[in-house]
Amino acid sequence: MKLAIMQPYFLPYLGYFSLIKHTDEFILFDTVQFIRHGWIERNRILKPSNGWQYIMVPLKKHSRETLIKDIEINNDQQWKEKILAQLQHYKKQAPYFSNVIDILNEIFSKEYATIVDLNLASLKTVCNYLGINTPIQVFSLMNIDIEPANAPDEWALNICKALGNVDEYWNPPGGQSFFNKKKYENAGINLKFHSAILTDYDQKRNVFEPGLSIIDVMMFNSVDEINKMLDNYELI
Repeated sequence: MKLAIMQPYFLPYLGYFSLIKHTDEFILFDTVQFIRHGWIERNRILKPSNGWQYIMVPLKKHSRETLIKDIEINNDQQWKEKILAQLQHYKKQAPYFSNVIDILNEIFSKEYATIVDLNLASLKTVCNYLGINTPIQVFSLMNIDIEPANAPDEWALNICKALGNVDEYWNPPGGQSFFNKKKYENAGINLKFHSAILTDYDQKRNVFEPGLSIIDVMMFNSVDEINKMLDNYELI
């Protein structure tokens, strides 16, 4: 089985979905400390004129040591309405605007207490739209015991060993700087780094903004076009 493990990101960029599509199981790792201003509670879309802007999910106050799984959404704020309002400028030029708004309305039709609940639902809904069938699980809900991790690359290794049926572990290329392939080889696991090859698409403006949320990709591209992008990657 090919396994990938990532922290639960909010409507992440294309490469995240490429990793999901091309593995057999995907785990959202939510039992480590939450770090503010990453990709868990926010992502990027186009600004109305030029450049990009953040879309964000407001969070309740929490201690610095709070784990990702315990991070709660501040539903006293009208964050769903704000995000939808931030997307209205796409209507003039994006051919798949209505599709994306339908997807977001489906996601936002439910109430979410935690950021993990929201991000899981968002990932599954987008995957369903794109025809990606890879099972997505949340680590804290899997009830598996793993060995203590003594180094950053051992969280994934120990999860693979606990599952018992993993022969390939795929990670984004950033992990090359700290993953020890020998550890994985000794456990009978082939460690591979999945690098999505991102290509420009027509955003209906002069300067292309790369690496935006999957929302932007879906605004300007059909499902077939997006899947061609998802299939454009290399293994290192």
